[in-house]
Amino acid sequence: MAAPLSAVESLPPDARFEIGPERFPAVHVDTGVAIPMSDGAVLCADLIRPAYARGVPVAGEFPVVVNFTPYNRMGNRYGAAVARVGQRAGRRVRPSDRRRFRGRDLVHTTAGGVLDVWAANRTLVSRGYAFLVVDVRGTGSSTGTWDFFGPREHRDYAETLAWIREQRWCDGHLGVTGISYGGIAALIAAGDRPAGLDAVFAIVAGEDPVRELGLTGGVPTPAMALWMAAVNAGKWMPSPRGMVRNRVLGRYLRDRCREPVSWLGRARRIAFTDGHPDAYLNDQWAERLPALERITAATWIHGAWHDVYNRSNFRMFERVGSGSKQLVVDDGYHLSPGSGFGAPGNPQALDELQCAWFDRWLRGIDTGIERYGPVTVRRQGCGTWLSRPHFPDSTATPRRLYLTPDPSGSAAHSGLDGSLRPEPPARVRLIPLPVGRRAVASNDTAVMSLGITTLFGPHFGADDRRAEATAVTFTTEPLTSDLVLSGPLNLHLRVRTGGTEAFWSVTVTDVEPAGASAPLTRGALLSSLRAVDTDHSTYVDGELVSPMRSLRADTVLPVVPGEPFDLDIEINPTEALLRAGHRLRVTVAPGSFPRHFLPPALKRRIDGQGIVVDPAHPSYLTYLATGVTGGPRA
Repeated sequence: MAAPLSAVESLPPDARFEIGPERFPAVHVDTGVAIPMSDGAVLCADLIRPAYARGVPVAGEFPVVVNFTPYNRMGNRYGAAVARVGQRAGRRVRPSDRRRFRGRDLVHTTAGGVLDVWAANRTLVSRGYAFLVVDVRGTGSSTGTWDFFGPREHRDYAETLAWIREQRWCDGHLGVTGISYGGIAALIAAGDRPAGLDAVFAIVAGEDPVRELGLTGGVPTPAMALWMAAVNAGKWMPSPRGMVRNRVLGRYLRDRCREPVSWLGRARRIAFTDGHPDAYLNDQWAERLPALERITAATWIHGAWHDVYNRSNFRMFERVGSGSKQLVVDDGYHLSPGSGFGAPGNPQALDELQCAWFDRWLRGIDTGIERYGPVTVRRQGCGTWLSRPHFPDSTATPRRLYLTPDPSGSAAHSGLDGSLRPEPPARVRLIPLPVGRRAVASNDTAVMSLGITTLFGPHFGADDRRAEATAVTFTTEPLTSDLVLSGPLNLHLRVRTGGTEAFWSVTVTDVEPAGASAPLTRGALLSSLRAVDTDHSTYVDGELVSPMRSLRADTVLPVVPGEPFDLDIEINPTEALLRAGHRLRVTVAPGSFPRHFLPPALKRRIDGQGIVVDPAHPSYLTYLATGVTGGPRA
């Protein structure tokens, strides 16, 4: 699993890279850029260039950084106006100690440079870059029909980059960047290997948005409908001045009236039609993914432990092809990239890191940033930043803890207080999973709210005890020494169901001496999709630590009521310190709304479920762990 990149000693996580002074005092924004596509559609864009004090654009050629967005570029435009104000406001909020991410860390995010990176990085433009924000086909002011990373959208990226290189303001060197959808778009564009594309800077992007967000564990995610509604709302708010100037207003109105709402109806049919072919992964979903192995441009990936795409971080890093690559993983959420960046002991501000990255690969300036990391992570449980040549920790070895029904004495609040022990259980017992609505106050809610609910207090992110009331828990004895989890985990369960289907939601937590159950990572699985793809799974010393599944319709396995069967639940990678006196806990629940949605037809096939504790067929947690290593460069 580890992918060493360089024998050269890397720079520390808080290294600072020289980006030089601002060269230009202002920016010029052209809101009426129209980019013709080969099929007649027109993509609308904002071009931001360096300008003199009175706003007159500087003549000449510049390296160009491109951001493809489905969220209407006017949001980027107005976001730029408040970026510096937001940065100052964020600095007024004191961050936590970062042992656990808190609501004030979300507010503090704006101090770390992310608003500049999201809007149109003025740090770049003031130093001699042009920045182009493009409305994806069928969104914002662009004509055509939005198709969620469809093949035509892939082609649009390539045609747009080729068009940019022909413009008088481009020096032929290109970079692509974006947050979330824009980050995935950047990776897709890079996988096409367009001429002139030298670097990628992708933030909270995903390897496979359908597997990770649309059909997590094999069931729909309700937040997808809200997200699609937001994209559709944005496409009805055009930027009219440029559209009139470029004579595309009529075409825009025609396309919007032809398809007033994109994808929402299809998403509803997928969720509510039993056996819908697109409720499984298939070829039409696969053609929407980035070809990561084909990427040769220098690639920066920024992720977070509690991001909706946190499964992807290390998989993307490992899959990206030849060329320089960097990975930074913070302890945060989808809306908190760069929280704390720029402060002492933390990485440089995100807008400056992006500038140093593009300076190195678009302009050939020796900033030294290629000697960073290449894997830089913030360890959960202590907030310490670490630099490594690879992930997981090279000293981490596979370990196994068995699920037993014996009380741990630490979770009287849960549906069942079981134990995690080094030896298998001594007797057979069926542990039924509680039936009932899971508490909204949970880390799963925080993940799906992109971090917003952390503002409501620790039970929405840093303490899952309320959610554990409708689950069964298995907890170790207090640790006698510090323990570091580093890598993916696998929960192997022997189970039995009363119906022909069952869903399993798993959370791994760090239990503090006072009782707080702090979530570290999570996983989920629909029983009928339990078939393991052994060729693409990860084994360490013969132990399965990361089970991979195709989630395709042709791999569905039967679930026979009353007949025990085994399943392996993939749990996303993490890096976490559990102090002596703390405990490790695994929580298993039959659902986790709003993270997962069980459609009515699926619910009708579920009729009770439980874990079979059996010495002959034990259930166990497999994880990679090591003791505490010395210093921040573990």
